[in-house]
Amino acid sequence: MESNNYVVIMAGGIGSRFWPYSRNNHPKQFHDVLGTGKSLLQMTYERFKSIVPAENIYIVSNELYQGLIRSQLPELQDYQILLEPNRRNTAPCIAYACYKILQRDKEACIVVTPSDHAIFNEEAFHFSIDKAIEHAQGSEKLITIGIQPHRPETGYGYIQYHDNDMNEVKKVKTFTEKPQLDLAKTFLESGDFVWNAGIFIWRADSVIKAYEQHLPDIAELFDNIKDEYYKPGEIDAIRDAYSHCKIISIDYGLMEKASNVYVVLGDFDWSDLGSWNSLHDIKEKDNNENVVDANALVYDSRNCMVKGEKDKLIVVQGLNGYLVVDYKDVMLVCEKDQEHLFRQFVSDVKAKKGADYA
Repeated sequence: MESNNYVVIMAGGIGSRFWPYSRNNHPKQFHDVLGTGKSLLQMTYERFKSIVPAENIYIVSNELYQGLIRSQLPELQDYQILLEPNRRNTAPCIAYACYKILQRDKEACIVVTPSDHAIFNEEAFHFSIDKAIEHAQGSEKLITIGIQPHRPETGYGYIQYHDNDMNEVKKVKTFTEKPQLDLAKTFLESGDFVWNAGIFIWRADSVIKAYEQHLPDIAELFDNIKDEYYKPGEIDAIRDAYSHCKIISIDYGLMEKASNVYVVLGDFDWSDLGSWNSLHDIKEKDNNENVVDANALVYDSRNCMVKGEKDKLIVVQGLNGYLVVDYKDVMLVCEKDQEHLFRQFVSDVKAKKGADYA
């Protein structure tokens, strides 16, 4: 375990496609989604403690969630919790963390990961991460992890790599955001596409060089305040920087533009847990492909997800491909695969019924 290796866990999202379980004041990464007794954030933190020193794990999240982070990960020091005043997508979030870590360690190699993924073969996962770190340490490569696809998934992004590249770290050819089903089937058949896991590995100086080239306005904002990192003035400096920072993802702003992007092919079971549908995919099912995590009776139904509190009985009959969720003050019944509607649901609920429901 090398002292120059770091992990940045991104934990600031709302997870609207998991509504009403995930809400603005308590998003899914702070829930025990998988029934393990630990939240997704706690599981992610534990997963990386065997890869890097615990003091080198940083959490980037919204100011709203400072209390949740401290209660779930009380061992963290103040410098390890990076709080964003506004949501500006992943490029500013990652820039903040990488500029701060570089100020501490000029030799830093950083793994950036979401907080809400499910990994089921951690030994294979560690092997892929270690391989990526090894290649990133000695080069300027910007490395991402690609997951071997086993179905034509339309909810994930895809990475195409050069299939004639015999190296274990392969040059990336293209990125494609969530494709239509026909295109996803073509990707699967071609054999040179993998799912984009949204996990990145690079040297801090290498990614900052890429920011300076492809996102110079963001680079300037975080470079200008480098003397404030790890000092009392950091919070005010970050608030000022974010007030001038545009909203842009790391994929669109940097990874799709840089010429030194590579992918390690991961051979482990993975889910981004981006929606109820993805949770249904990985959960144990009954003979009718139903996932029932509730005090429920289910009749003549198949391919459904039923989630509820244990103190309320749910009775379901005659449904096919439906999601039934009873959580606190909201009951949701909708087609399970219509996850693209959830942002509209949350927006309409907030506007018409009040922010407490969202």
